[in-house]
Amino acid sequence: MIKNLIFDFGKVLVDYDFMALLTGYFGEDTERLDQMCRLFLSPGFIDRCDREAVPFSEIIREEQKNHPELADGLQFFHDRYVDFVTGEVPGMKELLCRLKANGYRLYGLTNWNSVVHEVMRRYESIFGLLDGRVISSEEHFIKPEREIYECLCSRYGLDPSECLFADDKAVNVEGALKAGMNAVVFTDAARYINDLETYGVKTD
Repeated sequence: MIKNLIFDFGKVLVDYDFMALLTGYFGEDTERLDQMCRLFLSPGFIDRCDREAVPFSEIIREEQKNHPELADGLQFFHDRYVDFVTGEVPGMKELLCRLKANGYRLYGLTNWNSVVHEVMRRYESIFGLLDGRVISSEEHFIKPEREIYECLCSRYGLDPSECLFADDKAVNVEGALKAGMNAVVFTDAARYINDLETYGVKTD
């Protein structure tokens, strides 16, 4: 029986749009925008920021040295990071309120650098509903590594078989399944409600 509902943050609880702000910053300088996007979308860069073995600001400084032609864009990315988050995912706050009222425990499990705390403060109305959380930049593990799922269960005394994890990335869902959790790929609130009902979770 499912007792614990676990949520990724980005694209599940809150949405984000990096391209809109970056396009606005670089304007007609499409060559540097393309360079920035290639760097930003490279798994090594994102994973390093999310793991944060060294502080996020230091990672940015190192990348500025490695890519001096993008130094200003990287600084913009650092300084305006919170503004890349565009708002709550429609329907999720209301759903979490209902789930919490029905007695389910709610947890967060996210790959995110330490700026996530500013995001959580800005969107406290939804993040405040969580009973606990594990953040990659604090543990220095990232999904889909097994250790980060086990960290959540150990910290809060959760039985993986009683957990249902939702993430927008299939690879992270697969990681949760390997760690013994139930897990679904998240697309939107309506689809997620259907998934919950499949697992016998009361949503109304």
